[in-house]
Amino acid sequence: MSILGVESVLFGVSDVAEHTRFWTDFGLPVESASDSEAVFRLASGSRLIVLPHGDARLPSPDPFPGDGLKLTVWGADTAENLEKIAASLASEVDVTRDAEGTVHCICPDGQPIAVRVWDKQTFFSEVSPVNTPSCYPRFNQHRIWRQKAIPKTINHVVFFSPDYVGSFEFYERHLGFRYADHSKGTGIFARAGGTYEHHSIFWVNCDLPIAPDHFKFMHIAFGCDDIDEVMLGANLMDKKGWKNETMNSSGGISRHRISSAIYYYCDMPGKCGEAEYHADTDYLDDNWVPRAWDFRFGSLLWSNNAPPIFRGDNIPWDMTFDADRASFEPYRKTTPGKKPVEGKLAEITDDDEHAI
Repeated sequence: MSILGVESVLFGVSDVAEHTRFWTDFGLPVESASDSEAVFRLASGSRLIVLPHGDARLPSPDPFPGDGLKLTVWGADTAENLEKIAASLASEVDVTRDAEGTVHCICPDGQPIAVRVWDKQTFFSEVSPVNTPSCYPRFNQHRIWRQKAIPKTINHVVFFSPDYVGSFEFYERHLGFRYADHSKGTGIFARAGGTYEHHSIFWVNCDLPIAPDHFKFMHIAFGCDDIDEVMLGANLMDKKGWKNETMNSSGGISRHRISSAIYYYCDMPGKCGEAEYHADTDYLDDNWVPRAWDFRFGSLLWSNNAPPIFRGDNIPWDMTFDADRASFEPYRKTTPGKKPVEGKLAEITDDDEHAI
């Protein structure tokens, strides 16, 4: 069974026009737009679809109140593998199919998902070689100068989960996702088997002080070619009036240590979630050995204004290889419900949200 990544995401919103303006300004290519629907299609073939609340294509019942990403559609590589995935899912949860043959279900954590065959597109990414003081492959050559950010892929989606270990293991059992890394007590990063990006999904622990006590959308990340494109996107979004008040106090453009990715988050309309420009992440295959990280060490490689919880002399600067998944056990849920967290995890505030 091989999932190639996110085929499409469906947003349910109260103001289609405002969300359409946001994603257009963000740089997503517009395929179609009207008062009742907007469709954006990226170079990889992934789609972002904006719909009004109550649209028949959205999950019912609604998985969480308010605006946000309501349905994630994963792309299977073949019809044969789609059938294997459907049969596997049906062994644990109720499965339905729509008129197009797309498989639908609700995960045990409350997440609605769908799976369909996806003809993922190949595309060209143009990047400049990086010069250093002793190595300069870009010799007698000017760096590429970009005019705007144009994300090429949906790199990953992020959700709050009431049982993040169980959420990963469900995806592993039925969709063939691979364990990439564990930020202990905060969440698990997992990669779809048919892609090499460090993670296709990240589940955040609902036990954290910043988290709701139920499944909910957190953010979605889009792959850009390089740091220049991330910086340009951030500047243009700011110029168009799309602010990120949280990131103004927690680092702006920075780099995640745990995945090496350069990032910038921007608040969606109504602060219903964040859109992330994402570049230069680690790429993995099945030879990768998963790691378990202290959440403060794994979060920020550099930042111009990191929150206090990620600074200081008492940060444990370490990580361990975790092929045996020993790090899962303290966080495995046997009964539902929000549990208290201890130590530094209990001190996480909203300002720390994007650095976990």
